[in-house]
Amino acid sequence: MYAGSLEKIIAKACKDAEIYANSSVHGVLLENMHDIPYLRHQHLSPETVAVMTRVCSEVRKIIPNQIPCGVQVLAGANQEAIATAQASNLQFVRCEGFVFSHVADEGFIDGCAGQLLRYRRFINAEQIQIFTDIKKKHSSHAITADVSVEETAHAAEFFLSDGLIITGVATGHAADEDQVKGVAAHTSLPVLIGSGINIQNLQKYLPYANGAIVGTHFKENGKWTMPVSKQRVDSFMEKLKTLEIS
Repeated sequence: MYAGSLEKIIAKACKDAEIYANSSVHGVLLENMHDIPYLRHQHLSPETVAVMTRVCSEVRKIIPNQIPCGVQVLAGANQEAIATAQASNLQFVRCEGFVFSHVADEGFIDGCAGQLLRYRRFINAEQIQIFTDIKKKHSSHAITADVSVEETAHAAEFFLSDGLIITGVATGHAADEDQVKGVAAHTSLPVLIGSGINIQNLQKYLPYANGAIVGTHFKENGKWTMPVSKQRVDSFMEKLKTLEIS
């Protein structure tokens, strides 16, 4: 939760951003991951959106214009993320609960595609892309157990998602390789790995995924609570470059 210093939050985010700005990453995603425990969007207060917009605006000044930046506002605050992105000149958002419903650790998350895309148009933000989690981490999907991940992907594509995100069961846990293969074979959308990618398993996902959101592996000692490690970022990107060439 907020510890009383907005300037410290901004300084920490900007320090991490400086590392990314001086590396070869293809994009940067911001989220309020340390704002624990998370609130569902209907209980989110205006100050969270205000702080996220301020932080994103400061980070956007650091990251070169040719590198796209995005935001996720936890938990399931997808309209708030779109508004933050529009105000901060970001290019995309990560959205949870786009299609179908699930029970997350914050509570029940319902599908939001219809409202979200209409809101995006309402604020003239249709240039902002929406990348959507399907069968996401930290959640129970028992209520949609009869709906496969491929069917979920199809529903997200039908409801005009710009890209799909596949995760493992929790932060830092790798996605199921068969799920990634299955979704990639059944969609025309970009498929991103949303958790658990590291320098050791990168090679096995590369043939099926169009990208990855790397968080835990980029942190010092591979712990998500730590600052970003330049050495780990550089080593990962060098490995990726080597694999792409080969």
